[in-house]
Amino acid sequence: MIAEAMRRKPLIVIVGGFLGSGKTSLIFAAARLLEQRGLRCAVILNDQGDELVDTRHAETHGIFAGEVTGGCFCCNFSALMSAIEEIQTRPVDVIFAEPVGSCTDISATVLGPLREEFTSYRVAPFTVLVDPARASDLLREEADSDLAFLFRKQLEEADLVCLSKSDLYPDAPNIASIETRRLSAITDQGVHEWLDEILFGSLETGRTTLEIDYARYARAEAALAWLNLSFTIEATVPISPAQAVGPFLDGLDEALTAAGISIVHLKIFDSSPTGWLKAALCANGKEPRVEGNLDASPTNRHELLVNLRAKGDPGQVREIVEEQLSKVAGNVCDVRLDCFSPAAPRPERRVPGLGL
Repeated sequence: MIAEAMRRKPLIVIVGGFLGSGKTSLIFAAARLLEQRGLRCAVILNDQGDELVDTRHAETHGIFAGEVTGGCFCCNFSALMSAIEEIQTRPVDVIFAEPVGSCTDISATVLGPLREEFTSYRVAPFTVLVDPARASDLLREEADSDLAFLFRKQLEEADLVCLSKSDLYPDAPNIASIETRRLSAITDQGVHEWLDEILFGSLETGRTTLEIDYARYARAEAALAWLNLSFTIEATVPISPAQAVGPFLDGLDEALTAAGISIVHLKIFDSSPTGWLKAALCANGKEPRVEGNLDASPTNRHELLVNLRAKGDPGQVREIVEEQLSKVAGNVCDVRLDCFSPAAPRPERRVPGLGL
């Protein structure tokens, strides 16, 4: 009955939040739970560059994933429309869309235009996901001003704020003056309730239009280095995915820390004939979150994809990554590396102040 109602008017769910807040993990968990209710899901992923770890990750979960690359949803809104239209050719009830983690003003530049263009779809209230550890850091008076600007603007425009990773931070305090929910994509805590709220609740969609200085916004994003790297390891001696990913991640962490460059989000994905592995890190010196085939057998060939977002100069970040790449044991081939700072945001459209 729920599935039949959804098919009459499918739902687009935008899940925002800062880099490393757990957006992709929540979407994958939500898609799994919705499929248990008989609802068919897809996801559209977004990045300033190409070659996304999250797209590879979606494939391992059996979730159809579209992409909008080369810029945020707001600056590539026509590409987002095309991605939605492509998904419409499939039997899909819920389309999740995950904007770039450094982006804000989503309500006016994405939700508003979507509601004008896709009247045959419902657009869910805008959820902004918050990592409690990140909130504790960026809400301090002495926090990095660029990252704090982006983070606070994301909070300001949310229809619904959810604290993520409740399995790691069960006692995290609420964010002052903001009503929050608690979620864990690992244990599913709060995910059913969140889905009920965005699918069937009474929250207004796009109720807040930001007042935002786009010049300041551009400077904040330009302070980030955005690096995507793919390469293949042909190991002389067979190694497991964990042995391929672990030393490279540790070496990057140590080298970036020594250079005084803050890791904002680092993700590494390894595809091998015996299994896959993903490791993610949200700050220097922290324990990475690892998932995949941890017991995969050793093999000679590994295809690695690295997405790094850091606070620092792109040239210096590139040099550090290239140095770490030169230390990888075995034959390294098929290398593709791109490192840059995001261009100034220039939304295709801005539709402020839409209510239900």
